[in-house]
Amino acid sequence: MTLSTERADARLAWARAALSCPDLTLEPASADASFRSYWRAQHEGKSWIVMDSPPAQEDPRPWLDIGQRLAAAGLHVPTVHATDLEQGFLLIEDLGTRLYLSELHADNVDALYGDAMDALLRMQRCMDHSELPPFDRDVLARGLEVMPEWFLGRHLGQAPDREEQAVLAAAFELVIENALEQPRCFVHRDFHSRNLLVVSDNNPGIIDFQGALSGPISYDLASLLRDGYIAWPRERVEAWAESYRLRLIDAGLIGAGVDRARFQRWFDLTGLHRHTRVLGQFYRLWYRDGKPGYLADVPRIYQYVVSVARNYPELADFAALLERHAQGRDLTQAADA
Repeated sequence: MTLSTERADARLAWARAALSCPDLTLEPASADASFRSYWRAQHEGKSWIVMDSPPAQEDPRPWLDIGQRLAAAGLHVPTVHATDLEQGFLLIEDLGTRLYLSELHADNVDALYGDAMDALLRMQRCMDHSELPPFDRDVLARGLEVMPEWFLGRHLGQAPDREEQAVLAAAFELVIENALEQPRCFVHRDFHSRNLLVVSDNNPGIIDFQGALSGPISYDLASLLRDGYIAWPRERVEAWAESYRLRLIDAGLIGAGVDRARFQRWFDLTGLHRHTRVLGQFYRLWYRDGKPGYLADVPRIYQYVVSVARNYPELADFAALLERHAQGRDLTQAADA
């Protein structure tokens, strides 16, 4: 019997015991970029989710802790009904299948993003972030370093020369300093359309929050509005960001002296950090972990990185470096091993 079969048997046995249903079955609900997986069960006319979070790889305790704190702050996260932390199994509320990604369109995006920004402001106002791991220089730098290794090196087969290394170092330092100068707050880290669900009560439902950090105030806003899985016109994105800046000032989370241009720079370069990291991470998920499902989204991520970098003269060499190496290459197809 393989480890995966043993895990599946243990998961099913636990779910049957938790719901007192000996003939319960489980169907795949979703998986994420980690070792965690989710399984849907139907019992007595109600749908449940079994979270499988192997403790050796994905300790479920941070998910439980952050989830309890988010719920206490009035956010809609899955209610937990049963746990087995030693095995890494949790029985939780099923928030449904209506991911923002599949629901968003031009006519409802203002309303759905309005709900999401309401939730984000509540998180930033109400969540104590003082004891969360810091989104510090080391974390920021490690995130950026994924891109040269896995996008330039592994996928494009290009090892940056000394001059290009200097370009990368200067660009990365600019992006890191931009993040460090911002006020700190609770940061979900993946506040986007695949982790938000349309729900009837207290929309949106929020998932995948276990990696929360104390970090820059524009990070989750950039994750939401410059989403790696769906794109909107630049003018519309900047208008949403400006409306949120005014709300942050009203809430006392940023000073009145943070004008539109400064906040836009925070937002742009924080998004650039995120997308530079993701550009490497998506290829790492394929080449290292055998998960090809993210490659189709790479062109959108790449376009975010290059278009934002082009808007800042001090990042022109960085944009040119990426364009030079990516020109003529199909970013959605894995290179030969």
